[in-house]
Amino acid sequence: MISIEDIIGMTGLTREEIDAVAEHEHIPEAAAAALADYLMHQEKGPRIVAQMIADDIRAARARGDMSHAAALMGALRHFLRSQNLPR
Repeated sequence: MISIEDIIGMTGLTREEIDAVAEHEHIPEAAAAALADYLMHQEKGPRIVAQMIADDIRAARARGDMSHAAALMGALRHFLRSQNLPR
């Protein structure tokens, strides 16, 4: 049986990045992995994924969840570095 770790591993993204997409879209991890994988193969997809993570950071800050915002910030930094996107 295929596990969620296997599914996430096929995307080339981290679990934290997939979790951020799932949080943003309010969908299960497996669906978020499929969406993120699809987006990563589109011209502007990496920027869309980065924006999703940034949106999650803003939402976490707005509700006062600074520890979650900090974790998401780490995921965003990693994503931007790994995709060679400007910060």
